[in-house]
Amino acid sequence: MVDKLNRREFISATAVAGAAMLLEGCKSDANEQKAAVPKSSLNTINVALIGYGEEGKVLLESLLNIEGVRLVALCDIWDYHRGEGERYLQKLGNQVHTYENYEDLLAKEKDLQAVLIATPDFWHAPMTNTCLKAGLHVYCEKMMSNTIEGARSMVKTMRETGKLLQIGHQRRSNPRYVFTLNRLLHEAQFCGRLTAIQGQWNRAVKEDFGWPKKYEMPASMLAKYGFKDMHQFRNWRWYKGLGGGPLSDLGAHQIDIFNWWLGTTPKSVTASGGLDYFKNHDWYDNAMVIYEYPVESAVARAFYQVQTTTSAGGGYFEQFMGDDGTIRMSEDPAICAIYREARATAVSWDDLAQKGYVKAKPVAADATKVDVRETAALAEYEIPVFFNKPPHQPHLENFFNAVRGKGKLNCPADEAFSSEYVIHKANEAVAAEKKINITDEEVRA
Repeated sequence: MVDKLNRREFISATAVAGAAMLLEGCKSDANEQKAAVPKSSLNTINVALIGYGEEGKVLLESLLNIEGVRLVALCDIWDYHRGEGERYLQKLGNQVHTYENYEDLLAKEKDLQAVLIATPDFWHAPMTNTCLKAGLHVYCEKMMSNTIEGARSMVKTMRETGKLLQIGHQRRSNPRYVFTLNRLLHEAQFCGRLTAIQGQWNRAVKEDFGWPKKYEMPASMLAKYGFKDMHQFRNWRWYKGLGGGPLSDLGAHQIDIFNWWLGTTPKSVTASGGLDYFKNHDWYDNAMVIYEYPVESAVARAFYQVQTTTSAGGGYFEQFMGDDGTIRMSEDPAICAIYREARATAVSWDDLAQKGYVKAKPVAADATKVDVRETAALAEYEIPVFFNKPPHQPHLENFFNAVRGKGKLNCPADEAFSSEYVIHKANEAVAAEKKINITDEEVRA
């Protein structure tokens, strides 16, 4: 088995003065380690990956970059996926045991410390609870569960067993997000008073996943694992009882950012959506959601949109808007930006640039020529934090650091639950076609 780094870790900021030092400070803000752990001092963590579909493959690529972690077992109900994963790992020098059933894996693998779960949502709660009770730490992809009850049970089991349960809201470990939250939004307070939030994730029309006919699973096996047929198995995200639709699949990441950055949960949700384009799915193909967040003795409304019929609209992002400035965040650094309102006086942006917190972008020659009815053009700045790791890698690193007792989880299940609860409530609001109130008590696991 291979226990080494496939790609050397490297984090860097731009050449703005002081940016590199600030990024190092950002690590401690995210509960990362004070310094890299020397390879010789790392105790190898034996890990199993349960689920080798699209998300499982993404997690594996990040996992292979992390020192001191050894993948010893791979589990997937589809032999086509298992064979693909086994062959890929063999080419890298990793010999793994493969399993169809996760319970067989747990019964036979006696030297595991942790598991990564990347299966359809409706399997998350039973698998996570079983693994925690088996004495293993768990990294589980979002959504925690396709039901509120399932998610709540995961928190309960985490507390009862004392094992770690990290939920895969990976932006919570993203250095750019952590830096911007701590240095710009909190310390510099350059947004001023937050008045509105916006987020979106639009995708173009995409055909449903197919499968090689010669590798089609028999109906009895599909039924055993909760699927009606191969189409449902390959496209489970679109089916009720298996996943939670686009708000769960895409919106979960971004609505979690709303809660995380505001430090609170919404008091209500209103939503509209429909199955207007695809006719062979259960879940709607578009949704528009409005949350009302209590902030500074007032209300900030957060609008979220997800479309699966067009990729227009400027990519996927979360945008926090205030009376002095605006932050636009994304896992895509090309979309990230911050904007200063012409009225802003509370923050010296020159000072922020000197500290390396921001970097000004050139202004177009006619940017100040606006109609009298228009607001003056926003001054645009860059966020000077870049890193060359896959998006999930910092979150996995945080998980394994916590397993070693070297840090705290950035997204433990009890914190993730509050975000996932309000996502479930948005789905309810779409179905009910009315405003749903949310209390502080109900969002606590």
